[in-house]
Amino acid sequence: MRLNLLLGLIFLPFLLNAQLGGKTTYTFLDLPSSARSTALGGNNITTSDDDILSAFQNPGTLNPAVHQKVAFSQAFQVGGVRFSNFAYGHYLPQLKTSLMLGVQSIQYGDIKETSELGEILGDLNTRETAITLGAAYQYAQRLSLGANIKVVSSTLGDYNSWGIASDFSAFYQDTAKGTSFTFVIRNLGTQFSTYATGGQRERLPFQMQIGWSKRLKHLPFRFSVVYHHFDKWDILYDDPNKEDPTVFFGDEPTEKGPTAIFFDKFSRHFILSGEFIMGKNGNLRLRMGYDHFLSKEMKIDNYRSFAGFSMGVGIKINRFRIDYGRTNVHLGESLNHLTISTGISEFRKNVVRSF
Repeated sequence: MRLNLLLGLIFLPFLLNAQLGGKTTYTFLDLPSSARSTALGGNNITTSDDDILSAFQNPGTLNPAVHQKVAFSQAFQVGGVRFSNFAYGHYLPQLKTSLMLGVQSIQYGDIKETSELGEILGDLNTRETAITLGAAYQYAQRLSLGANIKVVSSTLGDYNSWGIASDFSAFYQDTAKGTSFTFVIRNLGTQFSTYATGGQRERLPFQMQIGWSKRLKHLPFRFSVVYHHFDKWDILYDDPNKEDPTVFFGDEPTEKGPTAIFFDKFSRHFILSGEFIMGKNGNLRLRMGYDHFLSKEMKIDNYRSFAGFSMGVGIKINRFRIDYGRTNVHLGESLNHLTISTGISEFRKNVVRSF
């Protein structure tokens, strides 16, 4: 009863400000939260283990295994853009609740401030940050309910803005069958302070997602499927400058039929990924993913590219887990992501043994 009341009080004010479609602000909230997430197609909402950074994308994945876990990730993007995540996890057994305190920050590289005549006046301060408090309550043996509250600040030169966003999720996991299913509501909130005085509030990058994963019984492999933008059917960008389809043997160009258009729009919602978990304690992990939306949006006609494909590796060395992820964003650019995580309790054990 108390949990339902708490979620209701938190959820209601943001629901009143929820918007769909159009341009949005604070879009950095949708960036991959870790190297593992990057390697798995940019979205890791179907796995609940000791990865504390996955809670940025799905708070329902928080569980007792994240107790006293600390993780830091750094992504290197196009044009010197750097995106960082830091998180700490804690478990409260009396309340059957797992907590996460995290920070997301993005810097947009070196941007020069110039006058209308092109004179360089200095460097612009461009940074966006979100401080996140997440929690997951073990509602039933296989079901956990999670929520994130994010205070977001944005500085773009002389313009400033701040707002609040929230995530809500339900995560169901059957460890005996190796399956999981989740439903996530992301970035539900509002912009309290606009960049311009008296300006109109901008929408947040709200979306709903569903995900499913299955760990094979006779092979150390986990397969995941994520359907994003569940709340919006048509996420196709209709480029008016796009040329007609390629014509073969002198045929006249023909438009796509309704069936082809349906499947094109449907397939853009999917992210497919897989993870090989090798070693007694899963100390070595190989990952790959495919984001069909990214592939379709970033491809160049008449050129082959691996846009939308991603890959990565994770290895545990002593008390540290190091993960690397790489995704092909475009024909000419890729995103590289590095994550380092450890557990404070592991250091305490070694201190005790030394005495």
